[in-house]
Amino acid sequence: MAEAPLTAAPLTIAPLTIAVVGAGAWGSALAHVCCGPQKNSGDRVLLWGRDAELVATLNARHENPAYLPGIPLAEAIEATDSLADLAAAGLCLLVVPAQALREVAGELAGVLQPDVPVVLCAKGIEAESGKLMTEVAAEVLPGRPLAVLSGPTFAAEVARGLPTAVTLASGDRDLAARLAVTLGSRSFRPYLSDDPLGAEIAGAVKNVLAIACGIVAGRALGDNARAALITRGLAEMSRLVLARGGKPETLMGLAGLGDLTLTCTATQSRNYSFGVALGRGDDVAAAIAASRGVVEGRFSAAATLAMARTFDVELPICAAVDAVVNHGAALDETIAALLARPFKAEGFSA
Repeated sequence: MAEAPLTAAPLTIAPLTIAVVGAGAWGSALAHVCCGPQKNSGDRVLLWGRDAELVATLNARHENPAYLPGIPLAEAIEATDSLADLAAAGLCLLVVPAQALREVAGELAGVLQPDVPVVLCAKGIEAESGKLMTEVAAEVLPGRPLAVLSGPTFAAEVARGLPTAVTLASGDRDLAARLAVTLGSRSFRPYLSDDPLGAEIAGAVKNVLAIACGIVAGRALGDNARAALITRGLAEMSRLVLARGGKPETLMGLAGLGDLTLTCTATQSRNYSFGVALGRGDDVAAAIAASRGVVEGRFSAAATLAMARTFDVELPICAAVDAVVNHGAALDETIAALLARPFKAEGFSA
């Protein structure tokens, strides 16, 4: 059956004020998407960041030299370090790291209007509570309509206008469709999903698996091993998503297989590069210090395992990553233990 084209109106006919909260690489790229050369909506885009010096640079140079050096950003982006400036926003994209989301969203609670849609763009699980980003946002931003933006995205490529497809997931199909029309362009193409839970779990687990794939590369274990790890990692991801009530089609889509493949095969991925450093012999502290940003998979490893235990799901690859990055397990012994596991039938129930 052919897919029906998406038909929906944008969030508002009048120009919209879009708040992008988080001035890292991904936040800056999304701000550019919202008002870049392919958008003719006239929407106002406010990009918030804590670093006043970076904010001043963004406004003066229309570039983010700390996270996207050499990539020009839309001159229409207005950067600010004051959350109060976001009070007029009709749409909010939350793009801060997963472990900072509760704090920043809590500060936004008294700023955003109660009916403003919030799109969660961070991939991860809150380490302290084990909650997904939608669960955290529902607690600290009650009543706001929520959606999840996920999929195979490197910020630098998005900011350069290279073709990118993403998953836009929400339990409210009308909201997701209107968000897709508001945010989408010729090169930034949202595909709708009604499974935000599956998209979130996939986005968190793929970061853990990317560390494992990086270790395989750093240890020079070969392309066969990496392909096997991606495939068996997808099986682990699938078991957890299905146990939580997510949908199998999410796993075969952009938020599942698409994001997993990208993150597990490219050095642009912080989690993959972190794993490569570990595989080459760096200790965890040195690998973290060398990272270009937050290695979210390190936090998600422990939180993923805690969730898996609650739902009685076995995740041997994720467990191995957690043992290495959070508990000091020796790399060679951990790999040997994985290879010594009993032979099993292939399938998500294996």
